[in-house]
Amino acid sequence: MKYFKSILFFLSTLVVLSCSSDDGKISFTLLQLNDVYEISSIQGGKFGGMARVKTIHKELLKENKNTLLVMAGDFLNPSLIGTMKYNGERIRGKQMVEVMNAMNFDVAAFGNHEFDIPKKDLQTRINESSFPWISSNVFNRTKDSIKRFYQEINGLKTPIKGSFIKEISDNDGTKIKIGFISVCIPSNPKDYVLYKEMFSSIQKEYESIKNKVDLVIGLTHVKIEHDREIAKLLPNIPLIMGGHEHDHKNEMIGNVKITKADANAKTAYIHYVTYNKTSNETKISSVLKTIDNSISDDVEVKAIVDKWLKIMENQISMIVENPYDIIYSTETPLDGRDIPIRSIQTNLGNLIAKSMAFSYGNKVDCSIVNGGSIRIDDQLVGDINSVDAFRVLPFGGAVLKVKMKGSLLNKVLEYGNNAAGSGAYLQRSSIEMNDTLFTIDNSTINPSKIYTIAISDYLMKGFDIPFLTPNHPDVISVYTPNLTETSSDIRKGMILYLKSL
Repeated sequence: MKYFKSILFFLSTLVVLSCSSDDGKISFTLLQLNDVYEISSIQGGKFGGMARVKTIHKELLKENKNTLLVMAGDFLNPSLIGTMKYNGERIRGKQMVEVMNAMNFDVAAFGNHEFDIPKKDLQTRINESSFPWISSNVFNRTKDSIKRFYQEINGLKTPIKGSFIKEISDNDGTKIKIGFISVCIPSNPKDYVLYKEMFSSIQKEYESIKNKVDLVIGLTHVKIEHDREIAKLLPNIPLIMGGHEHDHKNEMIGNVKITKADANAKTAYIHYVTYNKTSNETKISSVLKTIDNSISDDVEVKAIVDKWLKIMENQISMIVENPYDIIYSTETPLDGRDIPIRSIQTNLGNLIAKSMAFSYGNKVDCSIVNGGSIRIDDQLVGDINSVDAFRVLPFGGAVLKVKMKGSLLNKVLEYGNNAAGSGAYLQRSSIEMNDTLFTIDNSTINPSKIYTIAISDYLMKGFDIPFLTPNHPDVISVYTPNLTETSSDIRKGMILYLKSL
């Protein structure tokens, strides 16, 4: 009898041990994207494409069920599809949310471009999302209050937090809670948005969450120098997954790894993470994965992408034939990124301005276009097609031929130069600046001379430069092209100009 009891005790002990075999170690995978504006592939189909990313996501899930797909900001805007209308309304990121829902994103951070679209549309996109949004420093400002943005599902409004907690477990029973914290760069001022100070906001969020989770990871949308400061401020965060720069980065600041993938899903970062609960040690192995045409499309996501591409193509085909025909190839990247295009003369800005003169047979003295109309926030390289031209200039608009006095032209150029950093900064052709003087054909602009200028119709509406309107006394004449002329649409002129090179 005593022997039998000993056997029972031994067996029960084995059962208990087998049921509590938690080794205190757990592995998980993070698939990081940032700054994705296009749901489809780019550069003639060679790179990017959310359907390809989903294929990678599925493969990683097969390897480890604890695989999280995250977005480090900037995905609702800018995009060509987003500027178009569907069922009578501007699309404004609806296509991206539908794709991201199908991809089963785990969490997304606010980027500055999320606030490009009106508040009403942003709220609709948030409500349509099946994934949580986070940011510690962006708040909804109204006349009466400052509150957090919210997500409304089935009539229930849930405030968007500055953090997100995900609990995971593995096959041996190890469980941990991962906390994600976020902050957004205050580079896109809007009346309905209040940006709180970045560093104090994310530090406060870290302090509020650190004792509720096993480890904290950053999911930020700020400049790399800001991420470095955050890494110094919060040295116990093992990883900061960031966005905003558009070029991939991998840096170590102390024990903190900072990574950014390339924009438009040209690459994605895969982080293989192992965490030891006993020692609180985190080990991370990161791989920058190129997303290219060697990766097959996920069928479900591809079907959604194709639906939106068809909507886009139908509208583009009203202006140009064969939208995907290659019109130009370049090994030198054409820079249309937001910060340069609104601050300095770039090769893409100059090319667009040249195309405006081309649309008038180069029978103008110079050309100017506001940097804010160039919305691609990316660089074009390799094969370029007509769709790319529409991505660069999604709002279109006519190129006007305006005759004005040199005194006004000087005033316009000075205003644009002083507006560096904003959309009113002017990209130009055949105009140079020597010290503080502007020249055309190596001659200083003569205040009393009348110059013929190719100019975007938007600029002549006084939105960016308040005094630049057709009724200004120094505007001699304004020619508006008819629909059959190349200059009737700035994108048409760009396409034909590139074909001529």
